Amino acid sequence: MIVTIRAHAKINLDLRVLGMRADGFHELRTVFQAVALHDVIRCVPRDGPFAIECASAGVPLDATNLIWRAAQTLWRALRRSGPVRDVVVQLEKGIPLQAGLGGGSADAAATLMALVHAWRVPVKPAQLTDVAAHIGSDVPFFLSGGTALGLGRGEEIYPLADLPRHWIVLLIPGFGVSTSEAYGWYDAERELSRGPREPQHVPGPWPSRAAQMINDLEAPIAAHHPEIDQMKAALKRAGAAAAAMSGSGSTVFGLFQRRKDAMAAAAGLQGSGWRVILTESLGRGEYATMSSPRRSSTHAERRRVAVLRNSRLN
Repeated sequence: MIVTIRAHAKINLDLRVLGMRADGFHELRTVFQAVALHDVIRCVPRDGPFAIECASAGVPLDATNLIWRAAQTLWRALRRSGPVRDVVVQLEKGIPLQAGLGGGSADAAATLMALVHAWRVPVKPAQLTDVAAHIGSDVPFFLSGGTALGLGRGEEIYPLADLPRHWIVLLIPGFGVSTSEAYGWYDAERELSRGPREPQHVPGPWPSRAAQMINDLEAPIAAHHPEIDQMKAALKRAGAAAAAMSGSGSTVFGLFQRRKDAMAAAAGLQGSGWRVILTESLGRGEYATMSSPRRSSTHAERRRVAVLRNSRLN
């Protein structure tokens, strides 16, 4: 049986860097928000060594991909010997690479959930969270989604009241920013993030005050890529109630309370030279439903994939 699952992206409604930890990582306080934009992962049984398949350019298909690390970490946690075997993970990318949207971590978390389902192993939620934390800092968030506070390296997750429905316009420039670049620039130029900043309150009736739409990585990255500030200004002109860079960049997002306003902004920003994606926030309940693994027979899934390919060709 094939197990298919969605891997949803995130934005950071707030991101503060609190200092360096003894383990060499940065101490963070962030507010994660799951969004509808997603990748699709299929775990397909087959004889032979583990493999990743993806048609998108730039996606690593080896052990540097967090999907590979997720499969190997879970395999070892289940005390199985040797390398992972007898499954191939097929990845369809919808989340841009190096965009601060958590695509790699989302894929890793989705792979964990899909493999638990495919291998029919009894893993408690706390055990799965522990496995996720060993893979990457924000991987645990993607096991539950919704709106959540992230502490430590980002792996300590505390659910917050779900953000009311917001429509979100994402602007993705022609450059990416790796996590190592982002934190390297922050460490070298941290005085930029300490300058005067005007908090942007998340619009709408939301009881949490954890998010002020401040991202400590934004100013150092904008110093190297001024387009960050240009994208924020463009979103504000287009009617966004608040706009900020997500994570370590390079995506900048704008929040809208009304779908028609977000659609108008997205349409107006087409042709700006930036990729424009319209998406929406997901609460924990929606996230659990939309990210639930589903099984299908190999024959039925192959037929479905064939139909999709034919529709794209036509």
